[in-house]
Amino acid sequence: MDTLPPVLVAEADDALERLSEPDRAALRGNARASASLPRVFAASPFVAESCARQSGLLAGLVEHGDLFRAYDEHDHGKQRSADLATVGDEAALLRALRRFRRREMVRIAWRDLAGWAPTVETLRELTWLADACVQGALDWWDAELQRRHGTPRDAQGKPVGLVVLGMGKLGGHELNFSSDIDLIFAFEDDGETDGPRPLANSEYFTRLGQRLIRAIDPLTEDGFVFRVDMRLRPWGDEGPLAMTFEQMELYYTLHGREWERYAMIKARPIAGDLAAGERLMRQLQPFVYRRYLDYGAFGQLREMKAMIEREMARKGMHDNVKLGPGGIREVEFIGQVFQLLRGGRERALQQRGILSILRVLGESEVLSAEEVATLEHGYDLLRRVENRLQAARDQQTQLLPEDEHERLRLAASMGHADWEGFIAAFNHTRAEVHRIFCRVFRMLGEGASEECNLLADVCSGILQGEAAESALRAEGFAEDDAPRLLELLQSFQRERFIRALSDTARERLFRLLPRLLTRLAGEADALAILPRLFELLARIGGRSVYLALLLENPPALDQLVRLIGASPWIAEQITRHPILLDELLDARTLYAPPDREALREELTALLANVDDGDMERQMDELRRFKQINVLRVAAADIMEVLPIMKVSDHLTWIAETLLDEVHREALAELTARHGTPGCMLPAPSPARGGGVLHHPGLAVIGYGKLGGIELGYGSDLDIVFMHDSAGERQETDGDKPLDNAQFFARMTQKMILRMTTQTPAGTLYDVDTRLRPDGAAGLLVTSLNAFGDYQRHHAWTWEHQALTRARWVAGDERLKGAFEAVREAILRLPRDAEKLRREVVDMREKMRAELDQKNPALFHIKTGAGGLTDIEFIVQYHLLAHAHTHPRIVRWSDNIRQLEDLAEAGILDADESASLAEIYRRLRDRGHRRVLEGRKTLVDAAEFAEERAFVREVWARRMEPGAASMP
Repeated sequence: MDTLPPVLVAEADDALERLSEPDRAALRGNARASASLPRVFAASPFVAESCARQSGLLAGLVEHGDLFRAYDEHDHGKQRSADLATVGDEAALLRALRRFRRREMVRIAWRDLAGWAPTVETLRELTWLADACVQGALDWWDAELQRRHGTPRDAQGKPVGLVVLGMGKLGGHELNFSSDIDLIFAFEDDGETDGPRPLANSEYFTRLGQRLIRAIDPLTEDGFVFRVDMRLRPWGDEGPLAMTFEQMELYYTLHGREWERYAMIKARPIAGDLAAGERLMRQLQPFVYRRYLDYGAFGQLREMKAMIEREMARKGMHDNVKLGPGGIREVEFIGQVFQLLRGGRERALQQRGILSILRVLGESEVLSAEEVATLEHGYDLLRRVENRLQAARDQQTQLLPEDEHERLRLAASMGHADWEGFIAAFNHTRAEVHRIFCRVFRMLGEGASEECNLLADVCSGILQGEAAESALRAEGFAEDDAPRLLELLQSFQRERFIRALSDTARERLFRLLPRLLTRLAGEADALAILPRLFELLARIGGRSVYLALLLENPPALDQLVRLIGASPWIAEQITRHPILLDELLDARTLYAPPDREALREELTALLANVDDGDMERQMDELRRFKQINVLRVAAADIMEVLPIMKVSDHLTWIAETLLDEVHREALAELTARHGTPGCMLPAPSPARGGGVLHHPGLAVIGYGKLGGIELGYGSDLDIVFMHDSAGERQETDGDKPLDNAQFFARMTQKMILRMTTQTPAGTLYDVDTRLRPDGAAGLLVTSLNAFGDYQRHHAWTWEHQALTRARWVAGDERLKGAFEAVREAILRLPRDAEKLRREVVDMREKMRAELDQKNPALFHIKTGAGGLTDIEFIVQYHLLAHAHTHPRIVRWSDNIRQLEDLAEAGILDADESASLAEIYRRLRDRGHRRVLEGRKTLVDAAEFAEERAFVREVWARRMEPGAASMP
């Protein structure tokens, strides 16, 4: 559009009249500047007002030539240094920064509105301006604080500087005209300043960060520099303003959420110690870019997409250039979703700028060339519109205007004669962007995934309708099942994943289907089993090597149908982890789970080819080891090769083997970095003086089902961590020494991380550490001495009940005997039997009030009246009441042997003890079966009526008022 609407021309003329004579003279002497002025002033009252308010601003830009050239990344810093050179106090700093920002904003906006700068230049220069302002404020206040307190240094005396990370558009060199800037502050190491009034580094950098914000965020009579948002830092507003690198790494490792990975993609050191900032980025890279294809991110990304769609549905969001359909965020999300999913493996995706990422996605054919061009054009248009909206009055807005005059202003700034022409072109582009956005998420939402005469004809579609149903019946399927089976089969054949298969994979799939149906013929539960098999096929269809495995190994196919038919839980495990299909090849190993020693040997061999430093490979191999061996146990259980007690033994051995390996890996990692923990214990004989060097270790104490050797399928691990460091000089002996307590705390965190992190192979175990002293409020790891003191003086009765099922399960074996001594000493304390009985019963009543099944027709195997928990409470009460006089009864941590010892000691009647033990076995066996059947541990109340009546009778006789006086 060559001419402006008359109303905007008049507005520009009025603004021109308000300029000072030096500025008007500069315009008269420069035809290019003069010709561009009407368009610029019409589009931006902010630029017009700034030029009128600050006499000489425009003249300086014209006469120095800055208005007519693009800056490089150093020019803003040079100009800022010149403007701040004479600053002597805080007030002068605030004024100089704001005047500098105003000058550069006018220059950038003028070049953008005049059409002299492409969008990418405008975004880049706005970013460099913000970098320069933050660096200027940081330099001034750092010098001022160092003058008062000295230079921050680490423990080795090396200077430490603040690192300022720019997030979001600032980090990606994509800052818009009136944007907030999202910052995170960090520093490399703890220590203190070396001046006469020393401060801890944490306090120094917190003060420095506060003053930096105070320099650029507030609105003064000179305006503002940039609004600062610190909420992206660890723990948000609740977190410290500045953290050490190690604290940040620990936060993101243990607590980092998917949206924080998303935010960290664009993180960039923008000011302060830039070299240290790059080191921090390398430390955090494994959090942002996972080396494996990040399956765990899919669900989170879909939630983020749903959040975007919910926001779009809100009133007014349709007209939001950033958040509305086809808006800026959809373009960014398309790029960043692939960065999160694939960035760990594809280094080309480890870039900050969205345009670069779109080009990479085009080159790798994730997006077509046409889609890349559409998104590049769309992004350019959207960002130009956003900048024009904000440049109008230096206000942070992304909403298209409703006012007619402002609509005309925006349309004219975008080169359109009227609003209708602009909005039609704009909406067309947004629609194209939104179309691609939806296609990408449809793509991400899809699964990966015998020539038997009549059945082959059914599967191929040659036979249809009644003919197909007759063929199914002829092959052995039940009369009433045939119509539904045909419906399931035809629905599967229409699945979209099949259309995406390669010719080879599709051919293998349709050869496999009739063979599966042949094996299902005659099965009473064929209608239930077939959907499970289809789920598995949808998962493995894209990896035709698994289809080939099943085609070429009929016994493996037999085992698959057998196991999936017997257990929905096994079906789910194989579907989730198809690598388990390999185990079907050898029935001898499938149904013969290894013992504890063989498990250790197998895991050692599995890890032999994995580097000690390759944590991700280690975690994947540990998970596969667990899945393989749990499948073996489940298969043997289903086929009744193993009795219930042996099932739990094997599941417990698997957990212990993995805990021991995770302990070894975490210890190796930390000792390599910090050395071996040591401490000086008092000499055995005071006459000898001095002390004895001791190398303390860490033990894992199992509670609950793990401690009681009663693990089930899918059980989490109740564990407590304990070390035996004591005495003096408790620290490691490496180049970077740590206090032993800190060493073992980090070791514990690393162990938990290795067990609970989601990888392509899933998680290892869910871990519950709340049974430690003081529960969730207590230290994650405690010393053996502190544990004993807590149990003796502060623990509740229910904690002593829990201790009856505790035992050493992994870690430093030297602590095994020491823990057992503490445990037995606590359990053997004399107790008031009646008071103990009341407390145990009260705790059980609280549990019943919270957990009891409200439907009387159903019985919960664990928590229902007469169930497992009642038996456990009966045992625990009698152990605690009588261990003082019968110390042998607390030797074991499992209920069965505890019941046997109670009978041997004469505390329980022998028949009574044997009956309780048998009922306990039966209930646990039924619970295992329910899990394998994919069901809750609820059964018909009549199923265990006789057993429950017996347990309730024992409870009433031994646990009700007056029972404490019984022998």
